[in-house]
Amino acid sequence: MTPPVGAPAAQAASNRGTAGTASTTGPLLAGEDAEGFRARWTDIQTGFVDAPRRAIEQADALVAELMQHLARTFADERGRLERRWDQGDDVPTDNLRDAFQRYRSFFERLLAT
Repeated sequence: MTPPVGAPAAQAASNRGTAGTASTTGPLLAGEDAEGFRARWTDIQTGFVDAPRRAIEQADALVAELMQHLARTFADERGRLERRWDQGDDVPTDNLRDAFQRYRSFFERLLAT
């Protein structure tokens, strides 16, 4: 489930750190989506003891699925913004700021070591 463009506002507000510091906290997925992925990961992790090779294959597939889900989430958000621009709608700066902060957070997490 993809949150509406304005939905990350509360998250973004709570994620703001000191000026100039990119936030790397806060959820990237809707709660129920995250719970589903976590439950599946727990099942895979539990199976590692009995079938480690199979667990690695399942973990690889789950991580790939999660990355695709995240890519779709961001593409959907971008698509909503673009549709509004194409209709001549003026997208509020707060919505754009929230979207940008989500991108920044995701980018920083991908680069984190």
